[in-house]
Amino acid sequence: MKDKHALKLFIKQAVILLGKRIVMTTDQIIIFAVLAATLGLFIWDRLRYDVVAVLALLAVALTGLIPADEVFSGLGHPAVITVAAVLILGQALVNAGVVDAIARQLTRVGNHPTLQMAALTITVAICSGFMNNVGALALLMPVAIWMSRQSGHSPSMFLMPLAFGSLLGGCLTLIGTPPNIIIASYRIQTDSPAFGMFDFLPVGIAITVVGVIFLILLGRFLTPQRQVNNNEEELFEISSYLTELTVPEKCEYSGRSLMDLVTSVEDEADITVVALLRQDERFSTPSMYRVLRQDDVLLIEADSDSLKALTDITGLKLSGDKTDPQTEAEKETSESIKTRDLDVVEAILAHDSLLVGNTLSSLSIRQRYGINILAVARRGHQLKQRLHQIRFVAGDILLMQGSEEVLKSVMVELGCLPLASRGLRLGQPRKVVIASLVFAAVIALIMFDTVSTATAMVAGVVAMFFTGLLPVTKIYQSLDLPVIVLLAAMLPVGQALETTGGSELIASFLLNLAQSTPPAATIIILMVATMLLSNIINNAAAAILAAPIAISVASGMDVSADPLLMAVAIGASCAFLTPIAHQSNTLVMEPGGV
Repeated sequence: MKDKHALKLFIKQAVILLGKRIVMTTDQIIIFAVLAATLGLFIWDRLRYDVVAVLALLAVALTGLIPADEVFSGLGHPAVITVAAVLILGQALVNAGVVDAIARQLTRVGNHPTLQMAALTITVAICSGFMNNVGALALLMPVAIWMSRQSGHSPSMFLMPLAFGSLLGGCLTLIGTPPNIIIASYRIQTDSPAFGMFDFLPVGIAITVVGVIFLILLGRFLTPQRQVNNNEEELFEISSYLTELTVPEKCEYSGRSLMDLVTSVEDEADITVVALLRQDERFSTPSMYRVLRQDDVLLIEADSDSLKALTDITGLKLSGDKTDPQTEAEKETSESIKTRDLDVVEAILAHDSLLVGNTLSSLSIRQRYGINILAVARRGHQLKQRLHQIRFVAGDILLMQGSEEVLKSVMVELGCLPLASRGLRLGQPRKVVIASLVFAAVIALIMFDTVSTATAMVAGVVAMFFTGLLPVTKIYQSLDLPVIVLLAAMLPVGQALETTGGSELIASFLLNLAQSTPPAATIIILMVATMLLSNIINNAAAAILAAPIAISVASGMDVSADPLLMAVAIGASCAFLTPIAHQSNTLVMEPGGV
């Protein structure tokens, strides 16, 4: 009977609320329409999230929902400055070798998978508490893949917990993740000081400890598994590379049918012929009886082992990213590449990679960088274009060829993360010590409230620069500009939601609901709603939209806003449900086979 009464009360309150919505002001209708369109564009995912945020900002500006002098106020907002400084300081710690020194110790934990998973997950969580989540994941991902090979287990068993650990660790401190910095700045609106450096720690450590224990003890049984390649030279297996193979001069298969070629390798390689390219002609899924000619190009889909077997047996040549016709500079570069000892590495594109959204031909990769892109793999998609026509997305895996020295520098410049056991650079002990001391001083300034968080972080960046740990070029390269633009654009949009009374309207629904539920249930509802929102839009944007609602609900309930703001912070950081919910999830999807 009690439950029926609560249900009737809830329906009655919902009807009353619907009646209120009918008399919404024009400004409220506009802001909700803008937010609905923004959310739709985020879900559509055809436009990058920073572009969507700028469109939302323009919409509220042109409709007069925010004053003209406050349209671009987000660029100077302390939260934006702090996020930018955190990204730069994290890069400085990487350059000095601090994080690599920590990662190197993980190779000594032994071969037991539980110990390895525990060491990886705990380490990435701690690192994520003080630097960018994706940065911490990128540094430890090669170590995780190496460990999976040593223990003979699927990479997914290590990589998925590693990604989730990086998200959990962001809950530990103020600078662990952008949503925490945003929530801290919103607390000022409650006439309380902003959250401090370790104010998130009590809640964050509880969430992190429970999450890490779950991942270690139960996560391995819930993680998708795939066959492990037992070849000592392979750390993992890519399921479907798309690559170009050319029929070279004097090849024994020139003048023979495609059937002869496929039959000759059917016992050694599992391949799919996507297309045959002959001068200006393209034959998609060509007939097996088509006769091959010299300089024909075959688009082949195969895993790395099959690809190697195919080239070894048939003598076909990898085309790389060569385009027709080559310029003289490209020819000279190609010749210089051939004269050196070449390495082949597999690397994954980070979300901020220079290649994302571009093609090989548009960037002239071979000419500008002196490397070959031999193949590309993308989980869940069958690629049918030629290599130089493929527009890359974050998470693509590339097979790259070049000299060892060139590959190391080019991968950094292009924003590619190595997916092989790499020599971890420890850096000079002096640099490690200086970087650690500078970062500790920054933390101390924030802890003792000597200066504002933004000021302390910027001071740390300046100190890293003058100590030689961070060249000027690295300062700008370490900025995740799409995230910075997103924050700067969405903060005024969030302000418009509040000033138009939109946040109060949403809060009134939660307040009506709170009348028939315990206060803890209101916190849970707000946290779950934010969590679901962060799985379809950027977590920083989710925090910006949910924070004003949390403050309005707290005001209506006449309680402290801290628990509700903390619930929003935790919910925004728990983007575990989909591969696109967070960049960390996207990065491990292909190499982990998840």
